[in-house]
Parts: sequence; C-alpha cells; structure tokens
Amino acid sequence: MRIFEPTMIQQIDIFIHTLLLSAQSQNPVNMTEKLKRLGIDTVSLLAFGYPLNTQVDPKYQFLIDAHTFGNYRVNLFMQFPLLKKIRIYNFLEVFFAKEVRRYFTTIENMIASRVAEDKHVRHDLYSIVADEMNSDGEQYLKDSKIWAEAGFFFPAGGETSSTLLAAAFFYLSRNLSAYDSLAREIRSSFQAGNEIKAGPILASCKYLRACLDETMRMSPPAPGTLWRELSPKDTSTEPWIVDGHIIPPGVQVGVNTYATHHNEEIFPDSFEFKPECWNNSNLSQDQKALMNAAFQPFSIGTRSCAGKAMAYLQSSIALAKTIWYFDFQAASGNLGKLGGGSPSLGKGREREGEYQLYEILSSTHDGPNLVFQSRVDVIGEISN
Repeated sequence: MRIFEPTMIQQIDIFIHTLLLSAQSQNPVNMTEKLKRLGIDTVSLLAFGYPLNTQVDPKYQFLIDAHTFGNYRVNLFMQFPLLKKIRIYNFLEVFFAKEVRRYFTTIENMIASRVAEDKHVRHDLYSIVADEMNSDGEQYLKDSKIWAEAGFFFPAGGETSSTLLAAAFFYLSRNLSAYDSLAREIRSSFQAGNEIKAGPILASCKYLRACLDETMRMSPPAPGTLWRELSPKDTSTEPWIVDGHIIPPGVQVGVNTYATHHNEEIFPDSFEFKPECWNNSNLSQDQKALMNAAFQPFSIGTRSCAGKAMAYLQSSIALAKTIWYFDFQAASGNLGKLGGGSPSLGKGREREGEYQLYEILSSTHDGPNLVFQSRVDVIGEISN
C-alpha cells in the first residue's frame, strides 16, 4: 500500500482536476460517473500497471458498463444456479457478441502486455502473485488464474470504492451538520492539499472515518446476502447449528448486510445519517461492541474483503482532498434529487434521504448530481 499510494494519489489528483473544470463551468457533476472512472483507473494500475485513463479519455470507458453487465450476470447465477447449468448466458451472449469481444480483447491485451514485461518492473498485484498464479508459464491466458482473478478484481476493487464515495457525497450534500463538521476537521488538520496522504494526520481525522463508516452502514456497497453452506469436504461428525437450527449439507444460509445495518435494536434511527454515533463517548462498551460486531460491510472470516485497507485509504484521501479544495451542494430542481428515494420507486425506496442502491452482487446506482465551488484561498494549489 505504501509503495502504491503515490499512484493512487495521482489518480485522485486527476479526479480533483476534473472537478475543478466542472466548478469553473458550474455544470452539475454526476458523481457516479466520475467516481467509477476514478475507481477503474486506480484498480487497473494496481492490478497490472495498465493506464486506462478513463477520467480524461473515453477510449476505455465502455469497460465500466461492461463490468456492470458482468455483475448482473454473476448475480443472476448466484441467485439461480440452474441458469448457469442450462447455459442460458451462451444464448444471451449472441445479442451482445460485439461488445463481449471488445471487452475480452481489452482485458486480454491488458494482461498480455503486463505478462510480456519483467514481473518486477513495477510494484503491482501481478508482480506479487505472478509465480503463484501462472507458475508453468504455459497456460492459455483465458484458462489461467490470472485471467479469472482479473475478472473479479476490477469490479471488486473499483466499483465498491466508487459506490462508497458516491454514497458519501450524497449523504454529506444532504446533511449540512455532518458536512460542516467534516469540513472543519479536514481544513483545520492540514495546511495544504498535498499533505493529505496516509499518515498520523489522516489517521487522526476521526470524523472522516466516521462519515465513511456511517455511509457503509446505511448503504453498504455489497448490500445483499453473502450465502454460505457447509463444505462438502467437511468431515466433522457434529451437526452445523445456527441459532438452534440444524443446517443440513447443501442448504445455504446467510445474513443480509443491509438488513443487519438497519436493525433498530443495534442502530437506533437507522435510516438517519449520524456519523457522530461512531465516536459517541456516551455509549456503553457493550453497545459499542454490538455495533462493531454488526457492522460488516467487508464481510467477515476467510471471505472478508482483502481490499479493505485500500478502500479506506482511497476513499479517505479522495473525500478529504475534495473537501479541502471545494464546497459542494446538490444541484437544484429535479436534477438534484437523483440518487435519493421517492414514493414512485415503490415500497422500501420512498426515503428521499437514502441513497438508492440496486444489488447486482455488488451494487449499481446513479447520482448524486452536485455543483462544486472552488475554495478561493486554496484552489491556486491545483489550478496550474
């Protein structure tokens, strides 16, 4: 993480520059679009040192929609495994043959160009796992573990962080008290934007971390149920018991992340954005322990997200730098309502102050639309 951080910050600085252009034109910014580009550009460099440059060049922006479509497919197979067995996707793929070929060609070129280089030419994921994943050097690329991991790494590494940040911008733009508290913390902790990086100062920004945690509590980037079942290799003679129920082999069980995060017995007023609850000294130790145990946006156990540290670091730096350089607010009129709930969306989606996620294994979303204003006393740091 320490070695990769300069590359991460470079991509965040590009993101900041795109916001500056929007601030100068006073055009509303759809944060989902901006943040997904930041996410995929960062993860492509982390994985294979490959510059997609989607933040400034439209050439590879189609990959973002391709990954979303791929997540729909994977989620469909996870919820209905029979559909995979009957190979219905092979039939559907005919209608998207051109787009599918374009996507796979790009991923293949990306991996092949990295494999052609010395594995230690740069510090990326490939340099760490190359020997383990493709030790014989003879595997057909699309049958290799590297290919399989790339298919997972891009949506898992890029889209989840972009969802976290999009939701955070949504909640901050609609909760002015939280916005003001975060702005005071960031603008009093640092002396210049280039100081915003991993270290003791960023770690001391407790309200920043609380804003991210509260965002993931209300709108977890992976909001669905992560199913589990007893392994076929389990040789234990003891039954698997969950809450007093014996779970037979082959039966899947799971606890829905979104439902857990909105359990009123653990998180009172669970549909209100209250970052201060994470730093509330008046809470008992038992209540704090219960909240921390129930808060699991990265899952738990052996399947816990390996990118947790990266997600926190990237999101912390991106949000802190944005707050340092800009003020922002929701766009006016109906444009500014994008991302929020509405009675017209149906039961459970009527809350205007809740960022709307749609589960596709990870999640898809749209908005918020924000208008940015440069902070006059600091914007000179980046205007050139």
